[in-house]
Amino acid sequence: MWSVHDPRPITLPLTEGGLMGRSSAATDVSGAGLRTLVVGAGSAGSALARDLLRTPDFGLRPIGFLDDDPDKDGVRVADADNPQHLLPVLGGLDALTDVALEHGIEVVVLAIPGLPHEEFRKIAAGAAALGAAVRYLPSFLVALRRDVVGSDMRMLDVNRLIGRQELHVVSASVREVIAGRRVLITGAGGSIGSELCRQVYGFGPSRMYMLDHDESNLHRLQLDVWGEALLDDESLVIADIRDRPRIEQLFHELKPEVVFHAAAHKHLPLLERHPCEAVKSNVLGTENLVRAALDIGVERFVLISTDKAADPVSVLGATKRLAELIVQANTQAPGVFAGVRFGNVLGSRGSLLSVLAEQLRAGGPVTVTHPDVTRFFMTIEEAVGLVLEAGRMAQGGEIFVLDMGEPVRIVDLVHKFAEQVNLPDVPIRFTGLRPGEKLNEALFAAGEERLPTEHRRIQATVPPGQALDAVVRLPELYEAAAVNDTKAVRALLSELLPGYTTPAPSAVEVVSAPYPDDF
Repeated sequence: MWSVHDPRPITLPLTEGGLMGRSSAATDVSGAGLRTLVVGAGSAGSALARDLLRTPDFGLRPIGFLDDDPDKDGVRVADADNPQHLLPVLGGLDALTDVALEHGIEVVVLAIPGLPHEEFRKIAAGAAALGAAVRYLPSFLVALRRDVVGSDMRMLDVNRLIGRQELHVVSASVREVIAGRRVLITGAGGSIGSELCRQVYGFGPSRMYMLDHDESNLHRLQLDVWGEALLDDESLVIADIRDRPRIEQLFHELKPEVVFHAAAHKHLPLLERHPCEAVKSNVLGTENLVRAALDIGVERFVLISTDKAADPVSVLGATKRLAELIVQANTQAPGVFAGVRFGNVLGSRGSLLSVLAEQLRAGGPVTVTHPDVTRFFMTIEEAVGLVLEAGRMAQGGEIFVLDMGEPVRIVDLVHKFAEQVNLPDVPIRFTGLRPGEKLNEALFAAGEERLPTEHRRIQATVPPGQALDAVVRLPELYEAAAVNDTKAVRALLSELLPGYTTPAPSAVEVVSAPYPDDF
């Protein structure tokens, strides 16, 4: 049973993508949903396929199986339209690439409890290289004496929570950017960074350098990606992006060709109280990386930003907007520098779902800032897919944004989440918007032009020329932050970003609550 102590769904999605084209020879299986290949035609895989066919709300449509048993040619998965419905075994486990390409597979589900880790890694990497997704059943299900059902694979219906169909963004063409190249990922031990490492690894870089300032994060990450954590490999890099000499040294030693910059301070209320720290990490840290990348001739550099950078009213948004401008100021560089803006990422550490789960576990009410507060939401897989596609599509200076549909009312999301974990009638306490928080976010600033890209669900904006003047005055900001002059930092942020202001306090009465209320 799902436990509110661990907010993560049972699924551990390693990659999230979709093949851009589909073979004309693809198996004709009617119905909606992502074309899914089930690895393992045993009792677990068979029961799972039947349940997915009977429950289209999961959004996965089984096409067939992979299985090494030569005696299996298919599994009967009766449905209302076809009581004799037979899902074929399309090949053995080593036929993943050929089968996925032939049948336009978008998701690969591993339904062999106890599959050796090395075999799992091989299949996950193969799927990632094709732009497909990997999900798997936990090994402990083999001990349960009952049929496996789709809800064992994914407890939470993400589509209901975010109010739209989850998108599968990554294309197989990303391989052209990553394969055979030296790739550096900053903030590698975080939620986004670690998922980025998993997906990049699947596209076959010549080396993948994982940079973080927290050694515990790196230990956990290496164990997750490689299955062992000896901590004796040059792929693990301990460094602080604020330390310019150290960053310059690393770039000259490692000579990365592609950089994905995920390291940042991101918690809005905390940064409102400590704006100097936000400047040091989000602005100075980004400039240190960009300078080092320019110095050695990095081919591609992608910054991870936030929707709070559009017409910012918070320190988080303002520092991330300045980070965007640093990247956009280098459109004439030999390499390609670009960025992406995220909405709120479900499943990341400190995200809404983890806060909700902890509040429910504690037995207390759920705290929400305002009855009408809305946010844009995306899954970790969508977020990382956007980063990879941006790295492929960028020409220089763009900020890419995923079409996340309509913003979601937090109150509605709380109720849907509670229903899915069988906790109806959860009480909600409203705490009031705090300094730096908007009632509603925007994906683009008022003066930004939305430009289409080759991906129909991704848009971009290019830098407004006059805004780049802010980059010239950044040394003043760094000097104020270095001596922890909070008042001067706030004043300089306002001067550098015209329109940056702190919103008025919420009209909702603030109540004392001993629970997290970041949303």
